[in-house]
Amino acid sequence: MTGLYYEEFTVGETIEHERRRTISESDNQRFCDMTMNQQPLHLDGEFAGDTQFGERLVNGLYTMSLAVGISIPETTDGTIVANLSYDDVEHPSPVFHGDTIRVQSTVTDKRETSDGERGIVTMRVEVHTQDDDLVCEFERTVLSLKREHAEA
Repeated sequence: MTGLYYEEFTVGETIEHERRRTISESDNQRFCDMTMNQQPLHLDGEFAGDTQFGERLVNGLYTMSLAVGISIPETTDGTIVANLSYDDVEHPSPVFHGDTIRVQSTVTDKRETSDGERGIVTMRVEVHTQDDDLVCEFERTVLSLKREHAEA
């Protein structure tokens, strides 16, 4: 287990996640297939070539899902009770096949639950490409274990 217990999160702290991922055409195709999203902007090179982007875009939900996965080891691996919400999702710039993304999470709020046995932690997650373009950002709120109440 590498995640943080509620007590270990500090409001204002930014966690730079070390893992990165280069997104392939296959990644995007498989995600679209699994989610039954057949938007031609993600899958059809001819269609996408005639848009303002000039090529296919990576599915934004894949980018967001990948960002959550990348962030888990340093935030909630083994210490989470539940993901409570994903809010204020934005995709200010597109992601293309071959882009490498990196992720950082900034703790923006935390509070104990009414029973005092767990805590709610909110993080602002930012996703950047290899060129430092911000391509996705969102708030992730989790219900986190407190160390003293975790199972031994």
